[in-house]
Amino acid sequence: MNELVTGDAVVLGLRPARLPSRALALAIDLVVAWTAYLLVSVGIALATGSLDEAAAMALSIAAFLLVLVGGPIAVETLSHGRSLGKLACGLRVVRDDGGPVRFRHALVRGAIGVVEILLSFGVIACIASLVSAQGRRVGDVFAGTLVVRERVPVTHPAMVPPPPPWLAGRFAELDLSAVPDDLWLAIRQYLTRMGQLDAGVSWSMAERLAGDLAARTGAPVSQGIPAGAYLAAVVHERQSRDARRAFGASPGPAQVPAQAQATAPAPFQAPSPAPSPAPVPSSVSAPSDVSASSEAGAPPATGFAPPA
Repeated sequence: MNELVTGDAVVLGLRPARLPSRALALAIDLVVAWTAYLLVSVGIALATGSLDEAAAMALSIAAFLLVLVGGPIAVETLSHGRSLGKLACGLRVVRDDGGPVRFRHALVRGAIGVVEILLSFGVIACIASLVSAQGRRVGDVFAGTLVVRERVPVTHPAMVPPPPPWLAGRFAELDLSAVPDDLWLAIRQYLTRMGQLDAGVSWSMAERLAGDLAARTGAPVSQGIPAGAYLAAVVHERQSRDARRAFGASPGPAQVPAQAQATAPAPFQAPSPAPSPAPVPSSVSAPSDVSASSEAGAPPATGFAPPA
């Protein structure tokens, strides 16, 4: 991996192309260029049969320069460093700062490539690529360019294993403000790779990291808690705090204070059905008796006895 720092202080991780991939891409480009040059030469020979030998030689030299020298320069300029061979091999020519190449970069690479590739049959380019730490040939050094790999294998980030369930929420009150970032990084790297380590080496590393973490937090590791489980639980607690701080997630039921639970309103209850009305006495609710007494001339039976 080659780290380059751009003008915006952005670190770029570039993978320089090595000699085998560059040689394969160059072979594809040379096959295409020489095929085009032979076709152009046959066309010129058929079209200039009536010319003298000097004119035919001049046209052959011009075709050589245009096809084998000007062609790669034009292709790299228009495609921003991706010729047919480099496209097939997943390579690209970029500047030293990671930017796309321009015409002047392609011109310098193409002009020097006539000597180190065409005239020397690639011997100079191979030696320069083997000597250079970044696999650069002479044309790349003078042009200020670099051939990098575009297609790199996708690596999924390793996940930290979750802590045991019996340790969930046990370190909620732990002070993690004094733990430096390099210690967090070392703990994460250990947790993601502890399955690949030897048992003795993994145990010693876990003990050392747990001791450093306990010294930073001021709380010693409790007896009976394995060092690896302690590290996983503390890292999980830090990730939970970062998530709540970033996304504003509400705390779970286990994190609600006891006073808040005591003052919480009672759950909603459905109202009970209303009681049915009591039956009305017949002496009050019988209108037929009242009407019959009125028609006979007697006072209505209202249930009231007048005083004597």
